[in-house]
Amino acid sequence: MRKVERALQPAMATAMDSAERRSHERGFSLAETMISVGLLTTISLSVAQLFAVAANANLDARRQTATAILAAQKMEQLRGLAWGFDTTAGLGIPLSDTTTDLSADPPGAGGRGLNPSPPDSLAVSTPGYADYLDAHGQRVGSGSGPPPNTAYVRRWSIQPLPTDPDDTLVLQVMVTPVGRELAAVGSPRRRMPGETWLVSLKIRKGR
Repeated sequence: MRKVERALQPAMATAMDSAERRSHERGFSLAETMISVGLLTTISLSVAQLFAVAANANLDARRQTATAILAAQKMEQLRGLAWGFDTTAGLGIPLSDTTTDLSADPPGAGGRGLNPSPPDSLAVSTPGYADYLDAHGQRVGSGSGPPPNTAYVRRWSIQPLPTDPDDTLVLQVMVTPVGRELAAVGSPRRRMPGETWLVSLKIRKGR
């Protein structure tokens, strides 16, 4: 019997060593798996954050392009209003459009034309100096508050140039994404992301 036990001892030791090695190998593989999963999770989160940042940047770029186009449209309308001298009788009488309503679409009568606007017309929507547009740039209303479906708030200012108040106007147009505009309520007015602010001069010319 003892001979049999002695004969089996090497085999049993070998089997135990093998089992122990397999146990260590299984534990090492599990640790590697956990590390790999952790790294993959970290990389995936980083990539997701990069996608989110890229998407936000792309959205801001599109909004910036839209506000620039909408501001340029209104500035073109303002610059197209009559502001010059009527020289047909040789008297050089100042000629000014003070009745066109640029807050309507299409522009019509009964508005403010090139009359000076209130000093805060770029910060506060003032009837006759503001309109509202949807995500496609189509007008959805005007007045002191944005109606439903408003995507952009567009305001403009008309002020005489202090050094030449009779013959030169300072025209300003500001277009702001409505979300940015709502975020600015209750705080001092400042330049907002995605906003476009255009400034131009209009000088009287004879016709």
